[in-house]
Amino acid sequence: MNPIRSLSFLALFALATSASATSFVVTTDATVGALGATTDATSDVSSSFKDDKVVLAARDDAASFVASEGSIRGAHLEAALVHVRQVAPSLQANDMQLAQAILSL
Repeated sequence: MNPIRSLSFLALFALATSASATSFVVTTDATVGALGATTDATSDVSSSFKDDKVVLAARDDAASFVASEGSIRGAHLEAALVHVRQVAPSLQANDMQLAQAILSL
């Protein structure tokens, strides 16, 4: 193998390794950030609504919502989301985070 080919191969290999590491770091950072936001929403909701009948009645609908990645929205879940947002208007969580929090109760 000639030296130019060997050098080109090594350069491409180094670039590919660097790109893979960078995308792994970006993916990991995004996943950890999303998990942190979900954990915050979960702890806020679970501590405040542990005994709330409207929220507890929405657990099955929340499970369907999470399993379907947001496609299935039951009436109990809709009522619980409205209720949670009325009781805790400062809570900054999307529907998926709230559904996951309801499931953790």
